[in-house]
Amino acid sequence: MGKTRVARTGNEAMAEAIRQINPDVVAAYPITPATEVMQIFATYVADGLVDTELVPTESEHSAMSAAIGSQVAGARTMTATSSQGLALMYEMLYIAAGLRLPLIMAEVNRALSAPINIHCDHSDTMGGRDAGWIQIFSENSQEAYDNLIQAVRIAEHKDVLLPIMVTTDGFIISHAMEAMEIYDDKDVRGFIGTYKPLLPALDHRNPITVGAIDFVDYYFEHRRAVAQAMINAKDVILEVGREFGRKFGQEYGFYEAYKLDDAEVAMVCLGSTAGTGKDAIDNLRKRGIKAGLLKIRVFRPFPAEELAARLRCVPQICVLDRSDALAATGGPLFAELLAAMYEDRSEHKIINRIYGLGGRDIKVGEIEELLSAQVSAAAGGKSIDRIAYLGVRE
Repeated sequence: MGKTRVARTGNEAMAEAIRQINPDVVAAYPITPATEVMQIFATYVADGLVDTELVPTESEHSAMSAAIGSQVAGARTMTATSSQGLALMYEMLYIAAGLRLPLIMAEVNRALSAPINIHCDHSDTMGGRDAGWIQIFSENSQEAYDNLIQAVRIAEHKDVLLPIMVTTDGFIISHAMEAMEIYDDKDVRGFIGTYKPLLPALDHRNPITVGAIDFVDYYFEHRRAVAQAMINAKDVILEVGREFGRKFGQEYGFYEAYKLDDAEVAMVCLGSTAGTGKDAIDNLRKRGIKAGLLKIRVFRPFPAEELAARLRCVPQICVLDRSDALAATGGPLFAELLAAMYEDRSEHKIINRIYGLGGRDIKVGEIEELLSAQVSAAAGGKSIDRIAYLGVRE
């Protein structure tokens, strides 16, 4: 199996993955900082490097609507968006999942207005967290590329058939150049295989009804089926991650643990902050503080049991949220992890820090100070705020 060492931004990496996947249809509308993904891919279409039908639409709502129609017809379909664009798609996200369509989206995380902001936080993705889409977060360009390739196999698996979004942090990853490995086209296409739609609407010999009205007679059953597909996705994600590792050399699971085995304090996060966090963990270790990190890769389906088991031996946990649920109870990742750890709540101190909204940097020193303060408070029997905002001017 061939690999080529290259320098790519996150957007370039995602566009490269889409080229290699060579979907039948891509429908999209540009929005910063995801515009470049489709701009680059459009050059591949113009140069004849793919067979894709590229559909430029008049809005993101239309882009998702066109993608749904394409996928219903039996075409492997992809799209890309960000922020307000994803928000404009929210209505259609539920429809794509309810129709059990294995759509694939490259999602570049960006703050939602108001005020207007084009930089990174996770508010957009979190707004669609309960729409029935699988959600995979990427720390860097390599993971964005690898995750998009795996997304095809996960979404199209017969036991799943759900849409999936692969995310990168806007500007932090989307526009930052990094060294990464690109795999040979034939290897990627051999891994994803040929798409065989289960019930294509254009098969006139086997007519079907799509999106019909569904009252009390069967609506409940259809929603339950979506929930079961999300449950099934857990095994499929691990299965595809293992196969990806055998073929390309890097296995993927629900999370990555960094220096967690003997940790007395651990930070839990999503996305690019894990890279910053690893430097902070290394520095704390040099100071004699047994710190560790758990980076969650798969947010939907949320691997509650697996995360609880992995964190069970860590007495002090700090959950970092790059979005605010605005529920007066902390961020969405904190809420999910707190529920997962409920049975062990008496043995753990779990705090939440909301950070980085609108793209504000989080620095290595801030993480060091945060985790060391949590350890010191625990050792001295002092209380520490359970929920607080990190790096915000009061």
